Amino acid sequence: MVGSINNTAPANVGILALEFYHPAKFVDQTELEQFDGVSAGKYTIGLGQTQMGVCDDREDINSISLTVVKNLVEKHGLSFKDIGHLEVGTESIIDKSKSVKTVLMSLFEESGNHDVEGIDTKNACYGGTASVFNAINWIESSSWDGRLALVVAADIASYAEG
Repeated sequence: MVGSINNTAPANVGILALEFYHPAKFVDQTELEQFDGVSAGKYTIGLGQTQMGVCDDREDINSISLTVVKNLVEKHGLSFKDIGHLEVGTESIIDKSKSVKTVLMSLFEESGNHDVEGIDTKNACYGGTASVFNAINWIESSSWDGRLALVVAADIASYAEG
């Protein structure tokens, strides 16, 4: 049963639930190729993209992460009390002294769960992958207390022109 806590060694480790968020606004990649003055097909053929999501001034890495975690917990009938490890993989930062995980912990306040291990892993696209590995390692370790691990992989990439 999802959300039940036990202290036995895990028989297997896997993904129990998944949630996805993307910005509502997009840029057509054919138009961006023209705007950037690059060869036709650089983005559409070379990268296989037809559109690229773009955040507006009301979205940042924290709001995106808060939205996706809240939606995941609500849609899948989870409880913040049942989460013992929160790992964020990102290359995006707003406040160099405050992690995204710290911001996400505000969602845990009402449940009274303040004992949640984990960190932000900042390492471009690999940050999300490393966060998954860190969560698995926690579950397979003697530190695991039977609670769930939650991984957030979120980025707002900024690219140089062209």
